[in-house]
Amino acid sequence: MPTALLIIDVQHALCTGQDAVADAAATIANINLLSQRARAARAPVIVVQHEDAGELAHGSAGWQLAAGLDVTGQDVPLRKRGSDAFHQTDLQSMLKMRHISHLVICGMQTQFCVESTVRRALALGYPVTLAGDGHTTTDNDVLPADRIVAHHNATLSNLGAYGVRTTVRAARDIEF
Repeated sequence: MPTALLIIDVQHALCTGQDAVADAAATIANINLLSQRARAARAPVIVVQHEDAGELAHGSAGWQLAAGLDVTGQDVPLRKRGSDAFHQTDLQSMLKMRHISHLVICGMQTQFCVESTVRRALALGYPVTLAGDGHTTTDNDVLPADRIVAHHNATLSNLGAYGVRTTVRAARDIEF
């Protein structure tokens, strides 16, 4: 099944400062493992960057990819303005052009852009493998980041209404 890797919003502003996501370095290491495997299998690596008028303004320091994230000139950049990487972007046409029928998804932030993109992918008919240790977020007033990640790993793996499913696996167990 032709597969693409989506790396969502692994950007400087989300990985630094007092509002940095939890375990950024470990998450980036797992994402790098996935991107190395994807490239070795000649699977497309699509690197998504969020942009808005604040810290993630296009071209700003915060908008840049996070330190330590391995990218190459062969990776496909994608800019987005909403939580869902499909919304008002060329993502679906990119996938169709490459005959992609399965997505591996990782990145930041779990309950926003990662979840929104997983749900849209399922609604569009793409089976998803979510790297359970390849996404992260910040603590919120209700739950710490690790509980948010665990909750989403459990919740997203139980969605079946679209006829396709999300499988959650550790990065080391994902093949392309």
